[in-house]
Amino acid sequence: MPTEHPKAEIVTFKADESLLKAIGGIPNRSQFIRAAILAALENTCPLCKGTGLLTPNQREHWRKFAHTHSVERCEDCQEFHLLCEHEDE
Repeated sequence: MPTEHPKAEIVTFKADESLLKAIGGIPNRSQFIRAAILAALENTCPLCKGTGLLTPNQREHWRKFAHTHSVERCEDCQEFHLLCEHEDE
């Protein structure tokens, strides 16, 4: 029995003149926008989901997590990352 794929839904959003101008020459804007959204979702914070804010419950979970973890700057690439104090064990 073949599985049915859900029907695609149309999603619209407002774009100002500068954005419309910037994407004006892209041959398949829908494909470009889909790819851009998927790329952005892959780089979204797993806690705040891109809002930049934590809920009170998330902050409490973070506090517990932070007891054994720290945010450090990598000496090689200079990017911040999480470091577990038990990493070398």
